Amino acid sequence: MSSKNTICLWYDRDALEAATFYAETFPDSAVLAVHHAPGDYPSGQQGDVLTVEFNVMGIPCLGLNGGPAFQHNEAFSFQVATDDQAETDRLWHAIIDHGGQASECGWCKDKWGISWQITPRILSAAITSPDRAAAKRAFEAMMTMSKIDIARIEAALKG
Repeated sequence: MSSKNTICLWYDRDALEAATFYAETFPDSAVLAVHHAPGDYPSGQQGDVLTVEFNVMGIPCLGLNGGPAFQHNEAFSFQVATDDQAETDRLWHAIIDHGGQASECGWCKDKWGISWQITPRILSAAITSPDRAAAKRAFEAMMTMSKIDIARIEAALKG
C-alpha cells in the first residue's frame, strides 16, 4: 500500500469476500491486491489469503485474515454521507439484505460485523443547525428511526 495511513480491518477468513462486497456496493471502492501467506500462521496455512488491499469510498483499507480471536463492534464505523432517499435505501438494503443487521439512528452492521452509519447529508445539517429548536426536533425524529427517513427529518425541521 502506498498510503501513509491505512485502516486495517480484522476478519476471520473472509477479507476477500468483504472487500469484494464493498467494491461492488460503494462508489470509489475497489479490491486492489490479494496477498497469500508465505508460510503457515496461527489461523491459516501457507498459500491462504492473508491480506487484501482495498479502498472503501477512497479510503485505503487492509483486510487481514487473522482468525476468530477478535470481533468488530460499534466503536468503529464507516459513516457514509448520502444525497437522497434512493441512495440511502440502496446502501442500507445492500448491507442488511446481504446478511447484515439493522440498528438505530441510521446505523447497521454488515455480515462481517463492521458497523456503518448510512447518514443523509440533510440529517447532518439538520442536527447541527443554528436553529437549535429545529435541530432538536430533527434529532428527536432521528432517535425514533432505524433507517433514516429524509421526509420525516425535513418535516421535523419545519416543525
